[in-house]
Amino acid sequence: MADNNFKPFVPPGAQMKEFTLKSILLGCLFGIIFGAATVYLALKAGLTVSASIPIAVIAITLGRKFFNTTILENNIIQTTGSAGESIAAGVVFTLPGFLFLSDGGGAQFFNYFTILILAIFGGILGTLMMIPLRRSLIVKEHKTLPYPEGTACGDVLIAGEKGGDFARTAFYGLGFAFAYAIFQKILHVIAETPAYMTKQTSKFFPSAKISADITPEYMGVGYIIGPRIAGVLVAGGVLSWLALIPLLASLLPGDVIAAQLVKIGYLASLQTPGGQGNWDPVAHTFADYSSAVYYAYVRQIGAGAVAAGGFITLLKTIPTIISSFKGSIGAIKDRKADGGAPADVPRTERDLSLKVVAFGSIALILLMAFLPQLPGDSIGKKLLVGLLVVVFGAFFVTVSSRIVGLIGSSNNPISGMTIATLMGTCLVFIAVGWTGKVYEPMALVVGGMICIAAANAGGTSQDLKSGYIVGATPRYQQLALFIGAIVSSIVIGLTVKFLDKPTAEMISKGVTEHAIGSAYYPAPQGTLMATLAKGILSFNLDWQFVLVGVFLAVTMELCGVNSLSFAVGAYLPLSTTFPIFIGGAIRGVVDYKNKKANIHTSAAEEELGKGNLFATGLVAGGAVAGVIIAILAGFDSSAAILAKLNAEGALAGILGTGGYFVLGCAFFAFMGWYLYRTARKA
Repeated sequence: MADNNFKPFVPPGAQMKEFTLKSILLGCLFGIIFGAATVYLALKAGLTVSASIPIAVIAITLGRKFFNTTILENNIIQTTGSAGESIAAGVVFTLPGFLFLSDGGGAQFFNYFTILILAIFGGILGTLMMIPLRRSLIVKEHKTLPYPEGTACGDVLIAGEKGGDFARTAFYGLGFAFAYAIFQKILHVIAETPAYMTKQTSKFFPSAKISADITPEYMGVGYIIGPRIAGVLVAGGVLSWLALIPLLASLLPGDVIAAQLVKIGYLASLQTPGGQGNWDPVAHTFADYSSAVYYAYVRQIGAGAVAAGGFITLLKTIPTIISSFKGSIGAIKDRKADGGAPADVPRTERDLSLKVVAFGSIALILLMAFLPQLPGDSIGKKLLVGLLVVVFGAFFVTVSSRIVGLIGSSNNPISGMTIATLMGTCLVFIAVGWTGKVYEPMALVVGGMICIAAANAGGTSQDLKSGYIVGATPRYQQLALFIGAIVSSIVIGLTVKFLDKPTAEMISKGVTEHAIGSAYYPAPQGTLMATLAKGILSFNLDWQFVLVGVFLAVTMELCGVNSLSFAVGAYLPLSTTFPIFIGGAIRGVVDYKNKKANIHTSAAEEELGKGNLFATGLVAGGAVAGVIIAILAGFDSSAAILAKLNAEGALAGILGTGGYFVLGCAFFAFMGWYLYRTARKA
């Protein structure tokens, strides 16, 4: 039921600047920045954090000091900008899978224009399908669906309108992260990945490896997600790197591991040196057994665990899915009854017409059928792909929009939805006789667009909730989301392609063709999607390893542990999850100290707390700095300058490798102490 007593901050009858050129341009700028940063973070860690609140905080500060923006303009800025983060997450979680399909058959579609088209179409689909749902989910269920990020963002916008300089802490975090990145990624005074590994010849614990990418963005992500999720993530990593890898390394001879790497494409042949783990065909040994076992076996076990964890998460939301569709049908009937948004409808209730949804969906299907950049050797086959995209899109956009209203965008089971879409698409293909590697890219297109649409629908729902609270015009927000989706997609595709290009440093370490899929940018979800498409359509999945992962996820779920978080931790390198755990542990200590001091804060106050704002600055600053430095390293002229500034060799010569790693850990510890100190301030 609608909350008839609810009054937005800006009354429906108020005349105030909202959908202006400066608000759209600023929103597009933030969409570009946070979209690129999300690409970087998702490729490295397989995780993202919501950009709406940091964009709102920065928009309020800059708008007040330089642009004289209203609260409604600030809302349009964060609405436009947040589309970039959502679409970037959907793109990175699926489209890198083109690189890992059978015999490299999908690599031709991993080009800029295909990524751009799928990103734009997926983003538009997510917003289109939300138009008929807004009144049902946002208005009528205002009291029952909290939309945590959207509510918090609305509170931030209102707090900014009332005064207060809470953005300063976020900028401090941003500056700290940039300075740290200069010392780490340009000067190399701070080691990037301190590591310790036991020898393969160790009698008790062979090839056990502890490592950590000690970066600001990982510490910030850990603080934001909290100790519980961070702990479950690192637990998966501990199982893989300190249990499974030492066990397999002690049981399997090097030739067997090398043969498995050859089978799955990580090593050219048993007579060829190099590959993952640096195989020596003369001595029949690896320089790094830990990495060799990880890529040969543990990664496939982790992929099975992630697939099962995503599917379990989706199954647990079936009651929500059913109730979502009941509400959606009622919403569409209401929309048809009032015919859209006539002139006498209050400003705060004016949506885009249902005709936009209908014609937009038809246009998407036709464009997918006739655009040559998309996979498919006939218009008929591509029409089926387009139809599957719209059907699955309508379903999972509804599911995503409802779920994030209850548990927030950060907990949205998009991986499960994408896995279900991919498996459903593959089964449809098999039913019509489409099997083999030629159909793998087509299946990945459906999964990719649904992932992008579901991610964007979740973000769109939060934005519309913020707009409902502050008194925005829904029609303008929906238009802003379309604009943000298109503009940010332009840069997201460029960022993905640029980061995929190996730098001189990567080439020197054996990464010659694609940086994505290597230890630098593991792209865990994209690899998983390719594994599933290959396994179902081409029947070449190593089911014995995948099923171990499946039942690992089932075991965790039976123990009451979030199986998807644990599975992602088991799949990712420990170097990713360990520093995230450090950030989560700092948050745990801060929460414990506050509880002991009898300090209680609401969810909205927590979002505006100094710890969260500083951590947000660390994530944004670290990720943006990472993108900028990666771009500089991609050009020969600037790469030569960066090489001259690299002090790693000199420091390692003076301190030794161990001493150099200790120095890096000391810097990381200082950053952790500063985050704790900032978070404890009132």
